[in-house]
Amino acid sequence: MNRIFILGFTFLLLPLFAQAQTAEVTLQEAVDIALENNYQLKQARNNKELTETGIFSAKAEFAPSLNASFNGSRNVGRQFVQEDLSFDDRTTYSFSGGVSTNITLFNGFSNIANLRQARAEDASQEETLQRLREEIIFNTASRYLEVVLNEELLKIAEATLEASRSQLEQIEAQVEVGARPTVDLFNQESTVASDELTVVQRQNAVDVSRAQLIRIMQDDKITAVETVVPSVDELAIVPVNINLNDMIEAALDNRSDFKAQEFAIESNRQNQTIARANMLPSLTASASINSRYSDQFELPGLGLVPFTDQFFEDQVSRSLGFSLSIPIFNRWNNRTNLQNAKITLKNSQLQLDNIRFQITEEVRQAYNDYQAVVKEVESSEKALIAAQRAFETEQQRYEIGSTTLIELNQANANFVQAQSERVQAIYNFIFQEQLLDYYIGRLDRTLTID
Repeated sequence: MNRIFILGFTFLLLPLFAQAQTAEVTLQEAVDIALENNYQLKQARNNKELTETGIFSAKAEFAPSLNASFNGSRNVGRQFVQEDLSFDDRTTYSFSGGVSTNITLFNGFSNIANLRQARAEDASQEETLQRLREEIIFNTASRYLEVVLNEELLKIAEATLEASRSQLEQIEAQVEVGARPTVDLFNQESTVASDELTVVQRQNAVDVSRAQLIRIMQDDKITAVETVVPSVDELAIVPVNINLNDMIEAALDNRSDFKAQEFAIESNRQNQTIARANMLPSLTASASINSRYSDQFELPGLGLVPFTDQFFEDQVSRSLGFSLSIPIFNRWNNRTNLQNAKITLKNSQLQLDNIRFQITEEVRQAYNDYQAVVKEVESSEKALIAAQRAFETEQQRYEIGSTTLIELNQANANFVQAQSERVQAIYNFIFQEQLLDYYIGRLDRTLTID
């Protein structure tokens, strides 16, 4: 009975274990998942559909309207009978119908401006959507690189801890035979404890960065990730020569947020045209055809005229006309709307200047950071080589008794610090390359770490 219960309980937990399995995710896969699931991107796509609908609606304003109406009635009591021009108590039945159409001939070119405004809003939304894609790609790549960096730092900490424990075993053996003082044992135990704490901290940093990566991907099926990247030694660090002015010009040409604001200005400019058009006369042409049937319509000697003869021949009426509307006074609403449109246009132009300044500052900062990280990569490599040689020398001196354990541990700490700074410099270089593309506006969803 207990075996059956245990087997059944295990069977129920199998799906949970399956969901909790760690999945290997490349940088490209992480970006694709984030782009697929991001709710802000979905909302932006919905807004893009709305602006496309606005274009269709604006185009439809150029077409004539067409309306059909049909009415039927039954009247009981004293009433005026149109067919024999008399009042009488009776029950009458009638049916009428008609078709009408009208078309705007002139409305101050408001319909043209409305179409242009709709197209500008659609183009602005498209650029906003593109910039949001770039932002998601950049944020996902940043989170992914942060995970990779923390994993590399964890490897260094684990290797350092393993070396410290190995050193502790050697010192314990030497203390037992009296070759080393007891204080060396205590110092090494302290070093091992410190290295263990470092491993715990590094592991926590890895777990936190992985959780942030999973969150930005927004996939409920993914509960744990394992990055797939080349080793640090396999990464190609090739600095490129870049010109700041060329970067700024490229950013102003490529940045989607800058283009989106330009289209927003165009939309506001057309809105001003619409407000001005409302102060001009409008001309509308209309046409209609109507007919009716009545059970009281009779002809002398023929009696009641049939429905088809009445409705399609005898009682058909047609009309054709135009309507001219001239705004004279509407409590200054049109003038107020025009003034509001002008102010909105000026504010959007000021916003474009602010975006231009912001882009310039972002590109300049990214340029300076890239130049600094290139130097950082070079200096970290030199520092690592020097720290490694110093540690190896101190280790050899300690083995022959020419130095103390404290000096050896200090050299080891410097070597570990140099390793960490080297790894951070490499991934900072990769990050700055992505940052340059992001601020220039040429970040693509196809990303690799190589």
